Amino acid sequence: MQENRAAESLSAAEARRMALAAQGFTGSARMRRRRPFDPALERLHVLQIDSVNVFARSHYLPVFSRHGDYDPAHLDRHLWSSGEFTEYWAHEAAFIPVTDRPLFAWRMRDYADRYARDGRAERLAPVIERVRALLAERGPQFVRELEEGPREQRGPWWDWSETKHAVELLFATGEVVSAGREGFQRRYALAPDILPDAALSEVPREAAQRRLIEQAARSLGVGTLPDLADYHRLKSAEARAAVRALEEDGTLVPVRVEGWKTPSGAPLPAWRHRDARLPARLASDALLTPFDPIVWFRPRAERMFDFHYRIEIYTPKEQRRYGYYCLPLMVGGRLAGRIDLKADRAERVLLVQAAWREERAPHRTAGVAKDLLSRAAAWQGLDTVRTSGVGDLALPAAFDAA
Repeated sequence: MQENRAAESLSAAEARRMALAAQGFTGSARMRRRRPFDPALERLHVLQIDSVNVFARSHYLPVFSRHGDYDPAHLDRHLWSSGEFTEYWAHEAAFIPVTDRPLFAWRMRDYADRYARDGRAERLAPVIERVRALLAERGPQFVRELEEGPREQRGPWWDWSETKHAVELLFATGEVVSAGREGFQRRYALAPDILPDAALSEVPREAAQRRLIEQAARSLGVGTLPDLADYHRLKSAEARAAVRALEEDGTLVPVRVEGWKTPSGAPLPAWRHRDARLPARLASDALLTPFDPIVWFRPRAERMFDFHYRIEIYTPKEQRRYGYYCLPLMVGGRLAGRIDLKADRAERVLLVQAAWREERAPHRTAGVAKDLLSRAAAWQGLDTVRTSGVGDLALPAAFDAA
């Protein structure tokens, strides 16, 4: 890789704008009438899935953040019924284009090797064979339909049954796929029964990793080696080799970003995708899921937005600083606050359990937050927003959904 002595220079503000543009925060937030989800999904490339549902499932929020109100059921139909998407460990559990599944064949092989080395494949072999046979005979099944008896004995990992462990092993190694979900439970099927032949092919490891790093750079706009590696969870050495090749062919352009420093104070090497551009305008007021690519890699969020962010779901209540499930608040392209939300669907109320502003938040932050919360409540079919008063972001005690 070239030394960053010859790198282009970007200000910190230019890097933020380039990154937000790459992530789809440009122009009008209005959704297209035909194929409305394409702009967001093409920019994101991966749509992370998470089980927490105190406000809305995480995979619904990136589209709302970029395009506003829509029917989540329409997105689910697009993701599950169009044949264009599948689910795999692409970042964490995530939706990916089905055409990209061959890019993860090397990861499936790595999982298979790991389970062979640690003895898990051998220990679960009888259960794995039973699961294969049942899926071949019955077609797509939930774990509860594959388990033996009404309550199969749970093992020591995550309180999972052996059947659940076997199915997840087969999912990680690519033998089975998700054929949809009920709530948050996957319905499993043998991969050849669900996917087209092309999705069952394999791209060689190095070529696949180059394509994944190229896509990460396209989705991030500008990033460091750790940023690019994290997008699809590649190891540093793998990412470094891919970046070197992509820099040599001109796909990645070295840049030096103002304020991006190594621990020793040297300029931090970074690259932009050759197609990344500074936008003429941004639509950059948004509530973000904790699993949005804008914030999911915490070192990048801190470096790019001066936003130290940790999700506190697993923190004991008395030790939480901001709240159980705080959504980052973006105002004018800056991360300006965090809001702990919970939907009380029985009462049709969006509860703001805490609302906080960052030290250098714009003056209009409270007004933007009120507007976004009103829209978010209406999007979720709620009538009212009610605030607790906890935190230093001043909001009305109650207000109507948009």
